[in-house]
Amino acid sequence: MVPDVSTGSDTRGLIVYLFGPGRRDEHTDPHIVAAWDMAGAPDPGRDPAATYTQLAKRLDHHVDLRTRELGGKKPPQHVWHCPVRTAPGDRYFTDAEWAEVARRIVRAAGIAPEGDEKACRWIAVRHADDHIHIMATTIRADGRRPRTHHDGQRAQAECRKIEAEFGLRRLKSGDLTAPRTPTGAERAKAERQGQTVTARHWLRERAYAVAAAVRTEADYFTVLQSLGIKVKTRLGPETGDVIGYSLAAPGDTNAAGEPVWYGGSKLAPDLSINRLRERLPDQKVADRPRHVADPAALWRHTTTAIDTARTVLDSGDDVAAQGHLAAFGDALYNIASATTGPHRAALRSAAMAFNRARRSAIRADHEAATALRKAAKELAYASGEPGGLAIALLFATVHLARAAAKWHEQRGHEQQAAAAEEAFRHLQAGYQQAAAPVLADLARRAPRAATARRFEQDVRAALPDHADRILADPAWIALTTTLAHAETAGHNPRRLLAEVGTQRELDSAEHPAEVLNWRITAQPNRRTQAARSRSTTTSGTTSMSATPHPLATPVATKPEERSRRR
Repeated sequence: MVPDVSTGSDTRGLIVYLFGPGRRDEHTDPHIVAAWDMAGAPDPGRDPAATYTQLAKRLDHHVDLRTRELGGKKPPQHVWHCPVRTAPGDRYFTDAEWAEVARRIVRAAGIAPEGDEKACRWIAVRHADDHIHIMATTIRADGRRPRTHHDGQRAQAECRKIEAEFGLRRLKSGDLTAPRTPTGAERAKAERQGQTVTARHWLRERAYAVAAAVRTEADYFTVLQSLGIKVKTRLGPETGDVIGYSLAAPGDTNAAGEPVWYGGSKLAPDLSINRLRERLPDQKVADRPRHVADPAALWRHTTTAIDTARTVLDSGDDVAAQGHLAAFGDALYNIASATTGPHRAALRSAAMAFNRARRSAIRADHEAATALRKAAKELAYASGEPGGLAIALLFATVHLARAAAKWHEQRGHEQQAAAAEEAFRHLQAGYQQAAAPVLADLARRAPRAATARRFEQDVRAALPDHADRILADPAWIALTTTLAHAETAGHNPRRLLAEVGTQRELDSAEHPAEVLNWRITAQPNRRTQAARSRSTTTSGTTSMSATPHPLATPVATKPEERSRRR
């Protein structure tokens, strides 16, 4: 059951909407199911003689008294509005049940406390099977405003109790860190224009993707504009510094033809200018990292940083862990951007799903996750996907997403745990899609039987407690090929197995040979490293500042997406 509290200033306008046909004739049989005084509330849905104006005057009775006291000035935002909707699949309520729900919510929200004869006037209107609208005018009979601090949160808590008592689907409890959901008007507009998502949702995803890849605040606004998104900044009166910003999607206008603006914090709490600055320190261009001679190193760095993040989640340092989860959210966008192949869609879905898991009521220590964020940003500029290394990185993201779900669950973050679990499922699907042909190819190129037997002896010597499970794993044959490649690259197989075997507890691994395979794949080529360390040439390095931003291309804004907005 979902309540959605908002405020306004037009009593009669809201009444006209509640008892009218709806924007798309979706309202059927609108009528009052509960009110502050059923006898004193004229019902335009049941009484032919009742009018919208009559009902508005009755509701606004105390507001009018207060207005006279204020010398003709109406109190601001005096209309309280709260639609309450059951979840899809829930049974339909009777009018009497909806009346009880309405009374409990106005009581919990502070609109009409139980036994308070001077409480605000309110009505609950039902015009559909699955929801009601509660409307109140927030001036009490004694002229005071009601105590509605945290009214939305208290309404949510009451709905959780109602779900349990009425046998409804139990929704996840929130912690006020969720982004604003699109309004009914925004959804209707998107539907009319043939769009699959609202402008608010579209802007939010583009903002997250750009923030994940850029290095400075200035770059953030520049790249957004390169995508066709309108940017409006708000400057401080004394310093002239940016103190806020708003975005408008291409072609998204109101009735007057003006852009529809959404403030950064209204898109998501961590897209406000202050939260962005915590993740985007203003670095000089000269200080930016440069391309390394070995592009594969970018993928290794990110894999190592993600493995470190899993360790931090187990450390007990919640603020550092929250910082790593926020950085992981950025990393997922950049990994999807740098990935090619059909599994890219699954990675994008994972990044979008994890947005709800990247923040909680725990304040993040972003500096603690500098290594992960830096590695992920470098990956955004990577050219070419180095096969097995990309899958090794994807394998690491699967396990970090699962660890994130458990971390949130242990702390009672229900919505974040569910979001991390959803991201895990997308990542797992993407990994399986990408890994299956690579593992099959490794198995086809397995070394000779004598070499495989030698590697078997290495496994039994290095990892005796896990050897039987590793050798019984279907991925063992592929692992022998990877061990052969590692040996050619200058590694000692037995020593390498012992080293990577300690990086993760193999007891909980369903496919231990698969775990070892990707761990070993992520190890650097020692012969190449030695040769590079002897070389003094720097001709292979270029400044990232000269590299076009990966999001500032037509790929990031699909023609079909924009054409639907025109």
